[in-house]
Amino acid sequence: MRVALQNVTKGRRGQVLPTMDIVFESGHARFIRAETEQRPTVLGLIASGRMRPDSGTVTIDGVADAGALRRRVALVDAPAVSDPPPDVAVGAVVGEELMFAGRPATPRHARRWLRMLGFDDLIRTPIGVIDPAARVRILCELAVLRAEVEALVLVAPDRHGGRPDGWWRIASEFADRGYAMLVIVGGAAAAVISTMPETVHAEHLSDAGAAAQVTPAAEEDAR
Repeated sequence: MRVALQNVTKGRRGQVLPTMDIVFESGHARFIRAETEQRPTVLGLIASGRMRPDSGTVTIDGVADAGALRRRVALVDAPAVSDPPPDVAVGAVVGEELMFAGRPATPRHARRWLRMLGFDDLIRTPIGVIDPAARVRILCELAVLRAEVEALVLVAPDRHGGRPDGWWRIASEFADRGYAMLVIVGGAAAAVISTMPETVHAEHLSDAGAAAQVTPAAEEDAR
């Protein structure tokens, strides 16, 4: 699959999201830099078909189809939209996502699923305090349990700290498995992963301009 954002903006004079173009497609991991508090989430919502841009187009395989985008592109860990509450135990997060994926979702099933990833020791740990790479692995693996998902938009994994190379390699692994990966990061993380082998980066967004208020909850459901 191929998702293309062309001349996309959000907000008056592009204050929320300046004019940009980006393509992400199956089998590739791509990152894009987005600064300010709101911009990463707004970009993630637009790239996954959950928010309409004020100008420009978003297409999937050459067609403007927001419904197909929402079904086939998972929005992962977007602040205030799809990120799990930090005080919720990892096992509860897994159980909820297993349920959404139409799978058995008892605590026993959650533990078994975590054990397959090697994270069963985290089942009672609040997700807000686990290692950033483990968080990215768990949330991305949960996202691809849904049958139609072919792409992941991972929002601001660098906000959790840790070394960018850990979660960037996980994103690259998902690309190797055939998924289209778009990772939205800040400037410091972008500087690190841009030097890593086989990294593909998108045109960087400008930091300039204040972000106007956008309430993602008023847009399409992010799940």
